[in-house]
Amino acid sequence: MIRIEDVSMYFDEIQALDHVKATISEGSIFGLVGTNGAGKSTLLRVISGVLKPQEGTVTVDDKSVWENPAAKSKICFIPDTAWFYPNATATGMKDYYKLLYPGFDETRFQELLQKFDLDPRRKLSTFSKGMKKQVSVLLGICANTEYLLCDETFDGLDPVMRQAVKSLFASEILNRNFTPVIASHSLREIEDICDHVGLLHRGGILFAKDLDEMKLRIHKIQCVIPDEELEKELLEELEVLQYERRGSLLTIVARGGREAVMNKLQEKQPLFCEILPLTLEEIFISETEVAGYDIKNLIF
Repeated sequence: MIRIEDVSMYFDEIQALDHVKATISEGSIFGLVGTNGAGKSTLLRVISGVLKPQEGTVTVDDKSVWENPAAKSKICFIPDTAWFYPNATATGMKDYYKLLYPGFDETRFQELLQKFDLDPRRKLSTFSKGMKKQVSVLLGICANTEYLLCDETFDGLDPVMRQAVKSLFASEILNRNFTPVIASHSLREIEDICDHVGLLHRGGILFAKDLDEMKLRIHKIQCVIPDEELEKELLEELEVLQYERRGSLLTIVARGGREAVMNKLQEKQPLFCEILPLTLEEIFISETEVAGYDIKNLIF
């Protein structure tokens, strides 16, 4: 288990992380999403022990990760931009990773290179962005660490490769003690694969929750209430994140149990009402709008 306790990080006068708290449980896929500049990449570097926070602590299985080889040996970090030494091949990077990670599975790496149709002897500098990303992911998987931190894992991968990587993660979880942490701007990819999601905004974490549970507690409501006073009462009684009116149709995004929300709706004698499922993207927009990141202020 990874515990992040009140972590703050500054770069000169810029606060990248602001008292972040989160827990990443074993055997789940944790998705880290956030606004641009929210601190996702910085947080991954702090978790992996690349950066030391000015405040707070990060522990891996109750061991501090900073300058602790035993804790760091449980983590492999794949950055957004793949790093390979000059003139490296996939075989050469495999030998390098074997020095860093004694449990590196060389046989599996060769098998996966073949399945992904990647030439182990070709210089990686001649690979496309997506092919480099594939090699990085395979190196991370075969390092055999308990935790794999991935920054923009699916960036540059075509749809077939994205699905292959998802299947690879699922297989690893089933067959060994493995917990991937995936930071991504692609909310659709996160929604497809992750069990838990953490939302970062301006260096702070707005929430870290089970994805299915989160969807059960946030609802998109469409209704027509002819009485303006009853409509006003509904907006005051619900925990509204966002609402919009188009003609007589009122659309609300609100927190709460489905049954309780529906009961409040029925009390207002609507001509029409329904509760619709939300996507992670809609939840993201609603939560960040509450925090002051309003899309209406960004459209010209």
